[in-house]
Amino acid sequence: MPKIHVIHESGEPDQTVEFSAADAPFSHDGEPGSILDVLLGHKVHLEHACGGKCACTTCHVIVKEGEGNLSEMQDNEMDRLDTAPGLTMHSRLGCQAVPKGDVTIVIPKFNVNS
Repeated sequence: MPKIHVIHESGEPDQTVEFSAADAPFSHDGEPGSILDVLLGHKVHLEHACGGKCACTTCHVIVKEGEGNLSEMQDNEMDRLDTAPGLTMHSRLGCQAVPKGDVTIVIPKFNVNS
């Protein structure tokens, strides 16, 4: 079963979620089986001001490992990411990226509402 390993820049402890893609959708937020959907369905918080509709960048994550295990980025995600603070070559929107295998992501500190 695939795993999402989550590193929080905010200082929260790292978390790992193991899931079966056959169980998607988990939370009905974002694309079915997306990072956002899986994390919320397993009680791991990821901001998503637009409700996972690819209309904001609050679910912006940085893929540290396993980028090839994610769904291909579509034009709407690319366009939206252009407005994300802290954009990197490894940035993805959690509501759009669907893992097909193990991935490690970083939730940037600036994406966390305190």
